[in-house]
Amino acid sequence: MNESSEHRTSRRAFLAKGAAAGALTLGAGRLLIETPAALAGQALPAGDAAILKFLAAAELLEADLWKQYNELGGVQDGEVAGGSGNRAYTKALAVIDKDMHQYIHDNADDEQSHANFINSYLQARGEQPIDLDPFRTLPSSEATGAAQIGRLTNLMELTVDTSYWSRYRSDSKNPDLGDTLPQAVPGLASGKFPAIPRSDDDLRPRKHLQAIANTAAFHFGMIEQGGSSLYAGLAQRATDPEVLRILLSIGPTEVMHFQTWQDKAGNAPALTDPTNGLVFPDLNGGGEDVKPNRIMPEPTVFLDRKLAICSILRPTETVGAALGAVKGLAASGLFTGQSQEFFSAATALAKAADAATRS
Repeated sequence: MNESSEHRTSRRAFLAKGAAAGALTLGAGRLLIETPAALAGQALPAGDAAILKFLAAAELLEADLWKQYNELGGVQDGEVAGGSGNRAYTKALAVIDKDMHQYIHDNADDEQSHANFINSYLQARGEQPIDLDPFRTLPSSEATGAAQIGRLTNLMELTVDTSYWSRYRSDSKNPDLGDTLPQAVPGLASGKFPAIPRSDDDLRPRKHLQAIANTAAFHFGMIEQGGSSLYAGLAQRATDPEVLRILLSIGPTEVMHFQTWQDKAGNAPALTDPTNGLVFPDLNGGGEDVKPNRIMPEPTVFLDRKLAICSILRPTETVGAALGAVKGLAASGLFTGQSQEFFSAATALAKAADAATRS
């Protein structure tokens, strides 16, 4: 080996050692800088703790309702256990989309993971996790496939607000600016209807069961658009960067759920339920503000009508976001049959989250 090649070899060795040492130094630095506050045992700001406790409760409620949907119309497995499926209901959902069972399963799995993570994070930061088990007092569906256990939510007497459908298709209205949007399915917003079969008696006539599946499809979108807005609203109140990261990481998954469900609900067949007169209109004939294939958020007014329109989530107003969510879910009938203690606890959690201020 000549002097030149020895020099090149030595230089390569030096660079390799330097790079390794630099990587170790950078790695150690990153470990020091990026150690999660939860693992470092740092206490949460009171407002951030309140936000996370409310969201933990919200995710537990979501997990409960999605579990009920999965027991009857999803995929029952080790990830989302419970129930044994209802063939007729699953087939009615498949009329809307053949993969509905898988989407339902995955949404149920996601919401439970959100609840589990937020509660574990609260504990890691020295806070008490949220436990809603004392409120699992509502009855299950008696239809074939449903587990007979206590529930937090009621899917059998729903009033479904479908104004979200036109809200995301409007280019001139935004509820943050006080606008009211029309209902895509007016009947769903003016009565109480099951989104799962209450018993095997609901499995016929065929159009009645399909109306139940249609109701579920529009309810899916209502729930997930609410979660999308809730995370965006409360993120504006978070102080701790790690808490903000959590909200900004979970919130977009709710948006992904919503986008999936509003796309699928557009396939719900037009029909009239022969047992109660509930009408599902043909949305293809209802104009631009309800057209099913317009699933991208239409640019609309934001912050001030004088500004250019913009494609956005809506609403994202932070004032009263948590309490508004509780009131909206209560108005939908999701908590029909719950105790006054439940409503008091939910309201207290919401008010505490809404009182959080960024410092």
